[in-house]
Amino acid sequence: MRFLDLAVASVLLLASTAALASPANPQNGVDYVTLAQPQPVQASGKKVEVIEFFVYHCPVCNALEPRLENWIRQQGDRISVRRVHFPYTGPNDPEAHLYLTLEALGKVDQMHAKIFKAVHVDRIRLNKDEAIIDWAAKNGIDRATFLNAWNSFGVNTKLRQLAKITAAYGIDSAPALVIDGRYMTSPATVGAKFAPRDRAALFDATLQVATALVDKAAQSK
Repeated sequence: MRFLDLAVASVLLLASTAALASPANPQNGVDYVTLAQPQPVQASGKKVEVIEFFVYHCPVCNALEPRLENWIRQQGDRISVRRVHFPYTGPNDPEAHLYLTLEALGKVDQMHAKIFKAVHVDRIRLNKDEAIIDWAAKNGIDRATFLNAWNSFGVNTKLRQLAKITAAYGIDSAPALVIDGRYMTSPATVGAKFAPRDRAALFDATLQVATALVDKAAQSK
């Protein structure tokens, strides 16, 4: 597992004066990869499924999140979005456990941005079970309700399945986006070939690739 910081830094250093190439017509094997084995999607009808693989304490995931949220709004009803927290520390990853618990409680929309802020702005270390449970209780979630979901069979089953899920999608870094169960792109993938002016330009290029892949997938619906 690797985060994007070092990759971004090296790309920006080598290409600080180069112009950003346009990824409007992405190429397989360059701007994105096609999964060897397409994965089943949960989107219904003509919607295209987009899965974001992320990690709460990943600084690049945190920096990408506002742009990604804006991109999701721009795509409107033509996409269906799922998030999967990469099990960074293994099968019992506390942050992945936190996300799955919030998902079970229906509180992702309410708490997702707050967690990024807690970790990256307030510098709260949410890397231990006890710290997470205390933080949730201090931020408006009843402790007993949270613990009930945290310890539930459903949440813990999903937690144990994360490694298999990420392997099936070929995900070994965060952040990454999978489109329609078939195509994967990421800032690391895009940054390996393009010459972004800065991290914001790299994110914009990545989302431009994602848009083109949504278009591509929608044509086959």
